Amino acid sequence: MSADIVLWVVMVFCLVVGCPIFVSLGMASTLALILTNIPMRIIALDMLKVMDMFPLLAVVGFVFAGALMEKGGMARQIIDVASLFVGRIRGGLGITTILGSLFFAAMIGSGPGTVAAMGSIMIPTMIRRGYSPEYAAGVCATGGTLGILIPPSNPMIIYGIIANTSIAALFTAGFVPGFVLGFMMMVMTYFLARRAGFTGTADEDGDARFWPMFRKNFFSLMAPVIILGSIYAGICTPVEASVAAVFYALFVGTCITRELKVVQLWDAIRLTNISAGSIIIVLGVSTLFGRILTIQRIPHQLANAMITLTDNPYVILVLVGLLLLFLGMFMETLATIVILAPIFLPLIIRVGIDPVFFGIFWVITNEVALLSPPLGVNLFIAQNLSGISFERVARGAFPYMMLIICFIIMLILFQDLPLWLPRLTGQY
Repeated sequence: MSADIVLWVVMVFCLVVGCPIFVSLGMASTLALILTNIPMRIIALDMLKVMDMFPLLAVVGFVFAGALMEKGGMARQIIDVASLFVGRIRGGLGITTILGSLFFAAMIGSGPGTVAAMGSIMIPTMIRRGYSPEYAAGVCATGGTLGILIPPSNPMIIYGIIANTSIAALFTAGFVPGFVLGFMMMVMTYFLARRAGFTGTADEDGDARFWPMFRKNFFSLMAPVIILGSIYAGICTPVEASVAAVFYALFVGTCITRELKVVQLWDAIRLTNISAGSIIIVLGVSTLFGRILTIQRIPHQLANAMITLTDNPYVILVLVGLLLLFLGMFMETLATIVILAPIFLPLIIRVGIDPVFFGIFWVITNEVALLSPPLGVNLFIAQNLSGISFERVARGAFPYMMLIICFIIMLILFQDLPLWLPRLTGQY
């Protein structure tokens, strides 16, 4: 049996029986190395290569900053201000959740992290105000998907490393699609609330309370401005901005909100170790996996096979999108990037698709994966927070999942939408 067949058979088998993604990739890569007589020391060399990837520090920094912001009360303050803007609209608490997710996503770069931060506050609040648990859980699970699209984004950082593409350009390219999709989600939330008969919050003195609350929560609201502004102004690299975000979160949590105590700090460190460690080990093994794919010329063979079918970039994007939607039902977002990006990148470059656009397209497609059973990471988090069945959470998120798919189709037709802002600002 040839090495490339062994590579795929072993990986698929390990995934089916429930092995972690890094074990599946590692087992498949090791057996393929044995069959090809490639020196085994390549494993250690590739692991060390990943440890030397400077941009990966940004992932650790943003994960830690996000944990500190959640524990330090910054997420709650953002929600309080967002509620003053839209709370009185029909379905206002649901719209507040989407708006709050937009702000919080601009600080942490994680989809599940955004669900956890927003959902722990908003799901109980919506249920107390008469919203159905299904609606509340579906809105929070959906709002969390913006965490991987609004910069900074951990999947964008990983894609930028693998594709050797400017991470700053990817961050800038995520803004316009992120806010457009966020607005579409708010409109969807309004109409779903109207159909279900949910009302807004009766806050008669909301306008009078805006400025006092804005001043009180000023430092939390400035976090996205400081983090992203430092990157786009050329003051900080993404790595430096992630470190600045950590220190800013520590400052606000200890000196402003004063909710960040030793216990919360320790919880944030523990969560960061788990999240960042799992990302780095997957990326390390996937680097080895990608090298074997290159040695076996699998990306080249796949590109040639698809080119024989069609060289139309629109058709190729549809085919790749369908594959990602299917795999997203079973594989985590970062896993699809580290496994498939080295395979598809030569193909998309060959047919003239911009790598930065393709990165945004990939991330938005993976937003659907966060809402797709049976994996659906965001659905599981929303289920735990709402206390209802997984099926009811999935039913609540289904309209939004269809909305994101429609947005993906729009993105394929208007590929300049993500690239407009990077070109305007000179990031790309």
